[in-house]
Amino acid sequence: MHDIRAVRADPAAFDAALARRGIAPASAAILARDEARRTAQTAQQEKQARRNAIAKEIGMAKRQGGDTAALEAEAIALRDEMAALETTAAEAEREQTALLEVLPNTLDPEVPDGADETANVVLHQHGEIPSLAFQPKQHFELGEALGLMDFATATKIAGARFTVLKGALAQLERALGQWMLALHTEEHGYTEASVPLLVNDAVAYGTDKLPKFADDLFRTTDGRWLIPTAEVPLTGFAMDTIIPEADLPMRLTALTPCFRSEAGSAGRDTRGMLRQHQFWKVEMVTITTPEQSVEEHERMTRCAERVLTDLGLTWRRVFLCAGDTGFGAARTYDLEVWLPGQQAWREISSCSNTRDFQARRMNGRFKPKEGKGNVFLHTLNGSGVAVGRALIAVMETYQNEDGSIRIPAVLQPIMGGREKIG
Repeated sequence: MHDIRAVRADPAAFDAALARRGIAPASAAILARDEARRTAQTAQQEKQARRNAIAKEIGMAKRQGGDTAALEAEAIALRDEMAALETTAAEAEREQTALLEVLPNTLDPEVPDGADETANVVLHQHGEIPSLAFQPKQHFELGEALGLMDFATATKIAGARFTVLKGALAQLERALGQWMLALHTEEHGYTEASVPLLVNDAVAYGTDKLPKFADDLFRTTDGRWLIPTAEVPLTGFAMDTIIPEADLPMRLTALTPCFRSEAGSAGRDTRGMLRQHQFWKVEMVTITTPEQSVEEHERMTRCAERVLTDLGLTWRRVFLCAGDTGFGAARTYDLEVWLPGQQAWREISSCSNTRDFQARRMNGRFKPKEGKGNVFLHTLNGSGVAVGRALIAVMETYQNEDGSIRIPAVLQPIMGGREKIG
């Protein structure tokens, strides 16, 4: 959520920030509601002051035996006028909030300009694109040939965009998630959390998923939401909370299934398990101070990069441009992995600094060691990484000409010493 004081202070700058994302100016409409709210509240305060004065006048008149009918009539009229002004102010505030809550975060000045992913900037690449001595297969070709990836049964059970993994591939998926979680908790200082997979409206709103992205989520019949990522419940730890500065940064991680409706993705990645309604992901969340959030963003991204490096994958860090940066993010790094079967780079992790955008929506603050008052937190989130896409990358990178798949060394202990699937 945006700070209305910043809109008041420099409406032109606010509109210029929206223009970077290709959004029309909005400050005039927002400030009109803000002015209506403030005017109504001022008038209400003035009438309350008059009512207080009338109460004193009535008391004095009664003590002197005077007639108070006119004063009492005026007090009743003021009460009704104040109620109407309260309604006016509340409606103006609702309209103001409705305008603000659907506007994306202000971008960091360093975010590259550009309308779409073609303007994203590759910052660096790790490893060389592998050159295989045979025509590489895509993950679904490998998985189906092995009899360990079953899309037909998944469709029969649940419909399109679901996958059944069996045997060694199911074990490999589980090993990837367990290994990533251990890496982040044992070496990167994240605290593991087991979180609810269902959240209420307040947490979904606070993490900027509502109201704008309701169609991307699955909703239960009792009004809860299946999580699209563990970012939502983990960041929700800060909702309506004042955290002592000494407890920051708070670094959290979780391995959870994620659920997404994939609204608007008809025709995209229909083969295989790149774009699913349900998938596993290791999520990293940091809750911290404004002074720490820039370095935390770099640190979080390096933690995700470590996963890909230790798996022996070829990857690159990409700085997303203005038109490709997500709604809640001030700046985002995507990590893309090379998929030999697709002969393409595909996103496998996205690490974002939302600054105080989410904290304002969920009223998450911290108490500074020095100084008075409480300050809004900064929140960050990143994939550490998407387990299904890591499975795809391992399958395609470590495939052999005969269709078997080598297992990366770091995963072999979890796989019972197994070195190959085939």
